[in-house]
Amino acid sequence: MSSSSLSAPPPPAPAPSGPASTSPWRSLRYRSMRWWSVANFVSNAGTWMQLTVQNLLVLQITGSAAATGLSMSVQAAPALLISVFGGAAVDRWPRRLTAAVSQALLGTVAFVTALMVALDRLDVTSLMVLAAVTGVIATVDGPACSLLGNDLVPREDVPSAIGVGALVHQAGRLTGAALAGVTVGFLGTAAAYAANGLSFLFVASVTPFLRPVRGAAGHAAGHAAKAKDGGTGDTMSVREGLAFFARRPRLLALAGVTGVSAVFGRNYQLTLAVLVTGPLAGGAGSFGTVSTVLAVGGIVGAVLGARLRRPSVRVVGALAAAGGLLQVVAGMSPSLAVLLVMVLPMAVVESVSDTAGTAVLQTDPPAHMRGRVLGVWGSIGTVWSLGGPPALGLLMELAGARGALIAGGLIIAGAIGAGHLLRERRTTVPRVSPVANLETAA
Repeated sequence: MSSSSLSAPPPPAPAPSGPASTSPWRSLRYRSMRWWSVANFVSNAGTWMQLTVQNLLVLQITGSAAATGLSMSVQAAPALLISVFGGAAVDRWPRRLTAAVSQALLGTVAFVTALMVALDRLDVTSLMVLAAVTGVIATVDGPACSLLGNDLVPREDVPSAIGVGALVHQAGRLTGAALAGVTVGFLGTAAAYAANGLSFLFVASVTPFLRPVRGAAGHAAGHAAKAKDGGTGDTMSVREGLAFFARRPRLLALAGVTGVSAVFGRNYQLTLAVLVTGPLAGGAGSFGTVSTVLAVGGIVGAVLGARLRRPSVRVVGALAAAGGLLQVVAGMSPSLAVLLVMVLPMAVVESVSDTAGTAVLQTDPPAHMRGRVLGVWGSIGTVWSLGGPPALGLLMELAGARGALIAGGLIIAGAIGAGHLLRERRTTVPRVSPVANLETAA
């Protein structure tokens, strides 16, 4: 298929008629969404197959845990520095073409890595270069694929699409991790990279045949805005994207809620690991049970979140505050059994909140701004992911595992509650009736 047919907007698919549905699977009524979900499952399985063996490969090549951590940082660094430029590119270029090309490029990187591993030519320098290239491509691929998936369903079904995507991610993760051991055992480490390359090419081959639906808050509006502006003015600039985000109270509030939750909560693989193996006197097996319950809660939450039709920042904030309070109770758990009872609703609430927040982020901005908004969000999220664990680790050093969970939960709930009260105070304007004005004047 030619690039011109890739870039031309396909005719929209008709939206199924009938009463509004709250089924978590309603996004799968659309044929393109079903194909996109299959493609994402294949891609996630390949990615997790590679990730399962990647750190061991880096450790084997370098013999250094520090080098392993450095390779992860090198891959994450582009998201911090140039995500806004990647988002601007997504707004400028046809979305299907952008997603197809970025997936093909990621597949090429995976094939190059597989070849170098097979020939025993992969050294530290080439490893870091490949990690950096992957990170750069991902700054475009991430928002392009996220927004392309939303184009395949109407606006009210976007939460379902996001929830289905979360389930596909979890299923791909489990499948990829299981296949990694078999693949490496029979075919070697290079085969895991080659399989990931094939998974990217599968997505790239499916993308040209996807069709947006009528009523989708999709890319057609973005193309119209770009055509009106000529594709070169401030409407398509990175600076305009940053200014739009800064002027949007709803997005700033979402960033605040997500940030405080990311720093003082959610890092349960750290806090709960210390709580289980420390004060609760459990072992690795006990923490494995806790991790399993967290995963199950995440799946249940993704299904519940997919039922949402009109998510809002208020819903995200309420769920995040509830999660903070549940975290406080979990921190006071006297036994592993009580902790397990608390962990399940914590994971469910977190997953529903994530689905609602992602839906707001991807539907609130106008279509021609969404790539840049996701680019700004990518930079902000990288700050949280890099800064959250050290901050939480310091809190644990000062207050212990229980203290960190309790204090973190109170900070989350308190900050969100204070923000809500402040917003209510700013938006509540006392109104004086004309009769009262006359009486006062008299």
